[in-house]
Amino acid sequence: MNKFIMWLRRKHPGTVVKLRDFVLKYCAMLGVMPLTATLGIRVLRADDMVEDLGVVSTHEVTDDFVEALVDTLQSSVAAFSTFKYHDSGTGTAAEDTTDSALETACGEARDTGTQTEGTTANIYKSVATHTYAATFSITEHGLFNDADVLMDRSVFAAVGVDSGDRIEFTYQLSCLSGG
Repeated sequence: MNKFIMWLRRKHPGTVVKLRDFVLKYCAMLGVMPLTATLGIRVLRADDMVEDLGVVSTHEVTDDFVEALVDTLQSSVAAFSTFKYHDSGTGTAAEDTTDSALETACGEARDTGTQTEGTTANIYKSVATHTYAATFSITEHGLFNDADVLMDRSVFAAVGVDSGDRIEFTYQLSCLSGG
């Protein structure tokens, strides 16, 4: 890899090559996204009705999370176990890798997700259920760590909830190792 970067710098003097940018462009060229995520929702109504909405969003993680990943790989501290705090809101702006917060959080307490392995060893899964204390049209979800770093933000069609209704959020991050 270093030889390639040195060659690229010689061919294009003055060009600053960031390894992350190179990897993302190479993966995009191959049609592979190394970190992709899905968000599934089940609405648990106060009257015991259950609405399984299935996967409501498929997308990439945030730049802040990728930077935290790289920083953690360079340190002696394993900090990924703290990315388990679920929050929801009513914002409708499109997802973007530069997001660092929910657009419009509900303002209720975040829920701690149960962390498990998904259906395969390369899937991280966090599941949390939030009971709403007021009426909302929920349109966004975020997964945070204990330092308030946003790992991922999902935007989806409005899910109406009344006081006492619950939403079970199932966040899954797929980490691909290659071909």
